[in-house]
Amino acid sequence: MKPFRYIITAVCVVASFIANAGEQLTTKAKCVVNQPTNAELQLLQGTWEGVLVGDKAQQKIIITISSNSLHFHRDTKFWFETTITLPAGTNPKQLHATIKDGASSVGQVVVAIFKIEHGTFTLATGNGDGEAPKSFEAIGDNGLNRYELRKVQPQRKDTQPPKTK
Repeated sequence: MKPFRYIITAVCVVASFIANAGEQLTTKAKCVVNQPTNAELQLLQGTWEGVLVGDKAQQKIIITISSNSLHFHRDTKFWFETTITLPAGTNPKQLHATIKDGASSVGQVVVAIFKIEHGTFTLATGNGDGEAPKSFEAIGDNGLNRYELRKVQPQRKDTQPPKTK
């Protein structure tokens, strides 16, 4: 009877490993798929300053990205706190920002395309129809906006008081 128990136990253990093997592979596959997106998100981290291309007033735009949160600020009447996702496999790269708080449009998802080249973060937003712009050049009268920003270094706070003579 004892050998029979050992055989049953061994079969159950092997069956358990076989059943869980598929789940482990799926989990590992998900990590591989998310890896480029996480790397892309890492490149966006920090504070970016720039302008809306074509804005004659040249109002300063500040975008701060921390983890998956994006804060967009132009002035007290045009600012947004969002949660962002970067869908994998899009060309050009897409950014989806769900507005959590702001001057208006709470709950709206803003679909944009972006690229980082030569230290410039270019972000092109759609016209509110939920579709991403097709290119960075097709911006202008059709309600599409393109922002060009450069990363700024955080202000360093001196911990030492100024030296006196």
